[in-house]
Amino acid sequence: MNLQWFLLFCWWLQRVKGNMIQQQLGTFSEIFHFIPGQIWNSDCKTEHLTDFSKNANTLEAWSFLIQDSYKEIVSWYCSVHECCEAGDCRLINNVTGLSYDLQIKLHGQHLAKAVVVKAVKGFVANKNPEKALALSFHGWSGTGKNFVAKMIADNLYRDGLRSECVHFYIAPFHFPHASLVDVYKTQLQQFILSAVQQCQQSLFIFDEAEKLHDGLIDAIKPYVDHHDHVNGVDFRKSMFLFLSNIGGSSINRVVLENWQAGRDREEITMEDLEHRIRREVTTSKGGFAQSGLVAENLIDFFIPFLPLEYKHVKLCVRDALHSRGIKYNIDILDEVAKGMLYIPKEEYLFSAQGCKSVSQRVNFFLP
Repeated sequence: MNLQWFLLFCWWLQRVKGNMIQQQLGTFSEIFHFIPGQIWNSDCKTEHLTDFSKNANTLEAWSFLIQDSYKEIVSWYCSVHECCEAGDCRLINNVTGLSYDLQIKLHGQHLAKAVVVKAVKGFVANKNPEKALALSFHGWSGTGKNFVAKMIADNLYRDGLRSECVHFYIAPFHFPHASLVDVYKTQLQQFILSAVQQCQQSLFIFDEAEKLHDGLIDAIKPYVDHHDHVNGVDFRKSMFLFLSNIGGSSINRVVLENWQAGRDREEITMEDLEHRIRREVTTSKGGFAQSGLVAENLIDFFIPFLPLEYKHVKLCVRDALHSRGIKYNIDILDEVAKGMLYIPKEEYLFSAQGCKSVSQRVNFFLP
């Protein structure tokens, strides 16, 4: 803390006091953000008043001004800008809310519920993680991979997927041309570097990761690896989610065998599936499967999303109706659920689309 800087602040505040404050908002914001390292740690925590008081004792003539003006600065600035006890108002890190949402809204995914909560909870609670968190979601389309990614964003960030700390990529949309891989790599590196400079706990989501071109995802390997800093930036509080259909066949096979043996699907464990997913990933083609992230074991968890059964689809229909405030009965739940394609068809066992088109199909059955 530098007392001279603060005294300059106090003088400036007196000069712009009153009606001129609103006119000087832009100037004040610039100054306020320019000298946080000189005065306080870029937040509005009033415990720093104690430090100011101690230094002010050496200049008794300024003591009243320091105390009153500092409080005025904090009060006024926090009324027009974001100030939080946690420091960064963009973050809420509501792990309890995440656990609740997964428990109530996600159906048929006991493994994903348990692993995601534990992984995220442990990561955000760790003040000094060894590396960025990297989770890879695997399973058929419509089983909840994007849904869970959205829940993570909604519960860790105040603005959810719209947060400036959250970045969403769809492989074939954002990186369509294999001939431009080198350009994409440079752009991706620069963007992620800039994003983490602006928000240390950034979340990067890569959907359809199996369609990433060869070599592309290796561009971000240094950011996920065990490095304190890369180009002067600490990436260890960042999170990377990779959503992929790879491993779906292995997951479905295990679930089917479990059903045929008459066991509950909740008896399936991570040990039954994670090594199978990892093996299928490493033998698959594509930029994600053949990346250094996989080869050098930088993915922290390969999380399976099980195929959804008829009963789970009915729950998705119920949720879709409830979200619209529509009263429903068992008949309409069955009607919508039966309209989905199942494998094997005669068994109504696994929904080939998961719950992906449920909300659209509900429209067809409404009066």
